[in-house]
Amino acid sequence: MHRVLIDQGSLVDVIFCGMFTNLQLSPNQLRPYERCLVDFTGDQVEVRGYLKLRTTFYDNIAAMTITVRYIVVNASSAYNLLLGQPSLNRLGAIASTTHMKMKLHSPEGAVVTIKSDQKTVQKILRE
Repeated sequence: MHRVLIDQGSLVDVIFCGMFTNLQLSPNQLRPYERCLVDFTGDQVEVRGYLKLRTTFYDNIAAMTITVRYIVVNASSAYNLLLGQPSLNRLGAIASTTHMKMKLHSPEGAVVTIKSDQKTVQKILRE
C-alpha cells in the first residue's frame, strides 16, 4: 500500500474512509468506537468505527505480520493510512524521518527495512 504516514505521536492507527472503500471492505465489519478523535488542527473528526486487519510489513528479504486495530475516519487526507504508536510498538519498529525509513525485526530475526518513496512524498507535499 502506498501513502502511509508513520506518526510516532499518534495514539491510534487510522484508515481513511477513501481507502476503506477502495479495499471493498464491508461496513458490517466495523465495530463501534466510543471515543472522539482530534486531527492535526485540533478539530474533531468523524469516526465510523474500527476494525481489525492482518497487516504485513515487508521488504525484499523478510516480513512481519500483525493484526492492527484501525480506526476508520471520515476525513480527507493525502494518505491512505496513519500508522501510530500501537502498531509501531507491537512491531518494535524504529522510524527515522531523516532517513525516510522504518526498520523492524521479522520473527526469524531478519531486519525488515521499509523505505519511503521520495517521488511519492514530493507528490503528496505538492497536493
